[in-house]
Amino acid sequence: MVLNTLSLVNYKNFESQSFKFDSKINCLVGANGVGKTNVLDAIYHLAFGKSYFNPVATQNIKHNEDFFVIDGVFEKEERVEKIIVSLKKGQKKLIKRNGKPYEKFSDHIGFIPLVIISPSDRDLIIEGSETRRKFIDSVISQSDKQYLNNLINYNKVLAQRNALLKYFALNNTFNAQTLQVYNEQLHTYGTEIFKTRNDFLETFIPIFKSRYNAISNKNEVVNLSYKSDLFDGELNDLLKENINKDKALQYTSVGIHKDDLNFEIEEFPIKKFGSQGQQKSFLVALKLAQFDFIKQQSGVPPILLLDDIFDKLDENRVAQIIELVDNEHFGQLFISDTHAERTEDVVKQIHQSYKIFKL
Repeated sequence: MVLNTLSLVNYKNFESQSFKFDSKINCLVGANGVGKTNVLDAIYHLAFGKSYFNPVATQNIKHNEDFFVIDGVFEKEERVEKIIVSLKKGQKKLIKRNGKPYEKFSDHIGFIPLVIISPSDRDLIIEGSETRRKFIDSVISQSDKQYLNNLINYNKVLAQRNALLKYFALNNTFNAQTLQVYNEQLHTYGTEIFKTRNDFLETFIPIFKSRYNAISNKNEVVNLSYKSDLFDGELNDLLKENINKDKALQYTSVGIHKDDLNFEIEEFPIKKFGSQGQQKSFLVALKLAQFDFIKQQSGVPPILLLDDIFDKLDENRVAQIIELVDNEHFGQLFISDTHAERTEDVVKQIHQSYKIFKL
């Protein structure tokens, strides 16, 4: 999987810009604020149909403009694939593959395997459970269409059940039969999602631990564990048991939408007890494990985006990433950095072709 060319029109700070990339390593260098991260985000946009950094789609349109267009030409399994993501204010976003619009954006997920490592990944440690669920979901969804469909359906039913609970409260009424219809659907989708997440983590956790050991020279013991209401019983039963609580809260208080990942170091939460260096190592290990897992599932090395990586990591952790890419098994690599010389010194250690783009 290789991105050959990228063209941006009215995307964030770019009015019109085109890039022709190297098939191995591409370095975007320049001062802060020139748009290095925006180029990486545009590539992410082509893979996932959305920004990694700003979920409000219209805010990715350049100021005082009405639309943006991101146009990428990829090479996948010796075939040329042209992906266009565009958005006009007041209209729906469009994703086209080879000129044909997708009816469902979810059909595009996984077509371009991609992993990003960025300073904003720290949100995985400091933010709430939703951020960590999104991480699990994005990794699994790249190789499992059924999982993504179950997730979309679960969230639809959940929104309907929550709307019904609000309706009951507003109108001082209750209908157990109608609620049971939603309970059964949540049970069906939720049970499948729970099983898939559990199976995924059984495979993923050993890969993650192995990556962390390599980065930390086996100095610390880390762990990832899965937390879910469904370890306590069947979802249908849990929904019935919690109905009085749900009626009072006017939303669904149990289910896989409350799942979380515990991040631990020496059996303590890394958020409270991990140093900054340990937290960085944890996150890099997490993302490199994501890279390994996606590659294992798809048979294709994902495109790897390293945003501002050298400013945020010490030499040992950078060396780990370099080791990952310094062999014939890695795919295409994009690096953003403020120091052109530092970046070039590092990429010269990798025996691969490279291009440097000064923005």
